[in-house]
Amino acid sequence: MNIGIVYYSTYGTTFALARELADAVEAAGTEPHLRRVRELMPDEAMDDNAKAAAQAQADVAYADVDELPSFDGLLIGSPTRFGNRAAQMSQFLDQTGPLWQQGALAGMPVGFFTGAATMHGGHESTVLTMSTFAYHQGMVIVPMGYTSDEVGETSSGGGPYGPTHYTPSDGSKTSLSDHEIGIARHYATKFVDIARRLN
Repeated sequence: MNIGIVYYSTYGTTFALARELADAVEAAGTEPHLRRVRELMPDEAMDDNAKAAAQAQADVAYADVDELPSFDGLLIGSPTRFGNRAAQMSQFLDQTGPLWQQGALAGMPVGFFTGAATMHGGHESTVLTMSTFAYHQGMVIVPMGYTSDEVGETSSGGGPYGPTHYTPSDGSKTSLSDHEIGIARHYATKFVDIARRLN
C-alpha cells in the first residue's frame, strides 16, 4: 500500500510532524510518499527562519493533484492560520475539482494534522477546516479519538482530531515534544490499519 502525506510547512514543524508520520507508516509495512505544497509567499516576504525551513525541505517532491488517486490513503497537514488551514493548502485543495467530478477520491481513507503557536489557537478548528474537503470528496475520515493514553496526558499538541504540534512564537519550544511524536506515531499506525481494512 501507498500512503500519501501532503503537507505545507512555513517554519518546519509541520514538516517534522509529517516526517514522524512517514516513519511510522513505513514501520507499519506501508510505503509513505511525502509531498510538499508549493509556497505562495514571495521571497521578500519570508524571514530568515522561513527561508531556512524551505531549504531544509528542498528534497521533498511537490504535491501533484493528479497523483492523489494513486494513493491508498492520504494524510494532509497544514499549520493553522487564524484557526484555518493555510492559504497554500487551500490553493492546492482547490485544484482537486476534476477529481471531485470523477469521484476519484471517494472511499479513500484520509486524516489530518496541524499545529499552532498557542494551545487554543486552532488545533481543532484547522483540522475541521481541512476535513470539509474530505466530506465533499466522499472520503473516509479517520480520527485519532482517544485510542492512545498520550492524547489525554499531553500538555503540548495532539488530540482526538489528529496529531498536532504546539510551537510557541516566543521560541521557547522549537521541536516536537515526546508526546507529540508518540501521538503522531500511534496515529499513523492506526491509520495504516484502517487503510488496510478499507483497501
